[in-house]
Amino acid sequence: MDKGNLVKQELFAEAVEEISRYFAFLSDMGCRGLDCSAGALEIMEDWGHGKEIHAETLGAIYSELKSCRRCKLSENRNHVVFGEGDPHARLMFIGEGPGSEGNETGRPFTGKAGELLTKIIQAIELTRETVYICNAVKCMPSGERKFLPEEISACHVFLKRQIQAVKPDFICTLGSVAAAALLKTSRPFDLLRGRFHNYNGIQIMPTYHPAFLIDNPEKKREVWEDMKQLMAAYKNSTSVHKRSNQ
Repeated sequence: MDKGNLVKQELFAEAVEEISRYFAFLSDMGCRGLDCSAGALEIMEDWGHGKEIHAETLGAIYSELKSCRRCKLSENRNHVVFGEGDPHARLMFIGEGPGSEGNETGRPFTGKAGELLTKIIQAIELTRETVYICNAVKCMPSGERKFLPEEISACHVFLKRQIQAVKPDFICTLGSVAAAALLKTSRPFDLLRGRFHNYNGIQIMPTYHPAFLIDNPEKKREVWEDMKQLMAAYKNSTSVHKRSNQ
């Protein structure tokens, strides 16, 4: 069996596991039955019959997420901050979660941190329109507090589905929360930052969050070193892809 089919099987197994967890969550909330649409039943009829599994779109994921009540962050939000950019980008930037500007606009990385991220993206010769930007958590917590583990966990299924929909070659995680959420590790962030890690065949480069850089400008040099590694790998991957298609 080739690597592509193995990856598909792994992703399908992960999806089934997440569905099981979600049904368990619904059961805990008192739900005892669900009605499936004709379209959903038709899709499920095809499972296991050798037909291609169609990846869901970002729009379909957002339609479900905007009414999410999986954690208490939903109680005080103004907007779900889903993501923006190229839905087929080869590079994703994933941050921690929205702040007050994002809660008001529904857009990720606005305000001063967003302006700095835009400059970082431009420095590696890309734009916000050619990458995809989102957060590990989609709603803002009340007050100036950190995200709780259960809030990160509640959003993780949607983050994984976003990644599966975009299918990037590279992910740049911004800050410790996003890195830990994807890499499933408790290792200190400084040991993760500045080197590539594998996530289901995707290369992940953890680096500092732009908000952290605003308070610690001396760390910008380290971020630039991380971005140079990312830019080199990105360009090399593009060249290999072009040669293989000539």
